[in-house]
Amino acid sequence: MIHTVGPIIEDLPTRKDEKLLSDCYRSCLELADANGLRSIAFCCISTGVFRFPNRRAAEIAVSTVNEYKKETKTSIEVIFNVYKDIDRQIFSESVEELKTALQECDAVVIGAGAGLSTSAGFIYTGERFEKYFSDFITKYGFQDMYSGGFYPFEKREEFWAYWSRYIYVNRYMDPPKDVYEKLYELVKGRDYFVITTNVDHCFQKAGFDRKRLFYTQGDYGLFQCSRPCHRKTYDNKESVVKMLMSQGFTIGEDGELIIPDTPLKMTVPSELIPVCPVCKEEMTMNLRSDDRFVEDEGWHEATERYSLFLNRHQGRILYLELGVGFNTPGIIKFPFWRMSERNPKAKYVCLNYDQACTIPEIEDRSICINADAGAVLAELLTSL
Repeated sequence: MIHTVGPIIEDLPTRKDEKLLSDCYRSCLELADANGLRSIAFCCISTGVFRFPNRRAAEIAVSTVNEYKKETKTSIEVIFNVYKDIDRQIFSESVEELKTALQECDAVVIGAGAGLSTSAGFIYTGERFEKYFSDFITKYGFQDMYSGGFYPFEKREEFWAYWSRYIYVNRYMDPPKDVYEKLYELVKGRDYFVITTNVDHCFQKAGFDRKRLFYTQGDYGLFQCSRPCHRKTYDNKESVVKMLMSQGFTIGEDGELIIPDTPLKMTVPSELIPVCPVCKEEMTMNLRSDDRFVEDEGWHEATERYSLFLNRHQGRILYLELGVGFNTPGIIKFPFWRMSERNPKAKYVCLNYDQACTIPEIEDRSICINADAGAVLAELLTSL
């Protein structure tokens, strides 16, 4: 048990009071991490006899936890114990607004960023990373899966050993949590379309119609020529699996990557390095990182379907944004804001663990929820 004393409010909370309340949460999180705790549960600090306004206290609690987790990359699970009815009401009323918006709209445009896959358990640090990349961590001191992908390996055989693992665990294995399945249950039977910057293929694996999906930034499951000498992509599962098996892995019946009892190899045979069937240069992942990204025929067809969907729906449309931050806001966030502003019948929803926001022009038609997307989707399903 960790004891902390929050600020006492006599009239209205000052900035100093808000800072003191934030420090209460932060110091508890720091102490919990220092002692190796896996989870921590908070009451609503200072909202009882200390009279801190409930709504503002809730905003400070959520934002402080989000900022701490973002800064420290901690994997600690945080639970808010909202034991008073008013606390529960504050956390739930935005979800009720979202439920109404879903019921009243004629169409839904889903915009998904990395935060949605993070909510589903596709985390690039911690247990998944340590399980499948422990040898690379030991040799190179990698801190996370993502940054390791940019390491300038001296040998291409080692590069592809790393990337074959990276591709498989993030593309061909299912995420630990059923967040995408919950989202599909919410929109199944509705007129919807998905635009996403994620490249892990989770939407299609969860049952979404591939004709209603636009992966703007590529797909871990595709290779392209590294030059590129032509505008075509290639399915890579067979190639990736061969590279994994050459390192000593086996594939379970459920697609799980099974680690052997003996040490893994950290290279693949040279003959397994994928090469372009046209120019014989080395292949690379079909991921947008520079002007060599291949927008193939399927990419352009998806672009056209997305444009047609938007042109067809000019009335009561719901722009549902999940886990989209400010790394690439020009793809989803800014267009959603502009389209919502132009259409007075549209509503904009932003679910983001630490960056739920809108613009003043559409504030009265926006629902912003600073919370885990999976938790919000689960609550929506129970109430629909």
